[in-house]
Amino acid sequence: MRRFVVRVVGNAIALWLETLVFAAFGARDALHVSPYGPDTVALVLTYLLLGLLFGVVNGVLGTAIRIVAFPLYLLTLGLISLVVNGLLFLLVAWISGLIGFGLVVGGFGWGVVGALVLAVLSWLIGLLLRPLSGREEA
Repeated sequence: MRRFVVRVVGNAIALWLETLVFAAFGARDALHVSPYGPDTVALVLTYLLLGLLFGVVNGVLGTAIRIVAFPLYLLTLGLISLVVNGLLFLLVAWISGLIGFGLVVGGFGWGVVGALVLAVLSWLIGLLLRPLSGREEA
């Protein structure tokens, strides 16, 4: 359970950093988060809920897609993973939009770039948070 909570918090932090990176490069319209309320607590809870949503979508749907599309991964030498991750990123934005808050992505291209940036940031944050999750270092 602790590993799951640490992963959700890591995803939330990575998403927050990603929105800061996009805003710093002047692409705020391409990717941003719209919280469900005006205060800071609502913003933090929005990021945490999006981190949970990313975990559920990638854990359930992403794994199923990767298993079914394995031959396509072999044919494209793994480049299809950029498309799959971009589509999963857009799916999270769509689901959060249905709920009434969350991630706003400017299109498929920005979804692919956002998924790539999120993957790198999540990996770096995962390295930093690994001692908190109780995992042994390999």
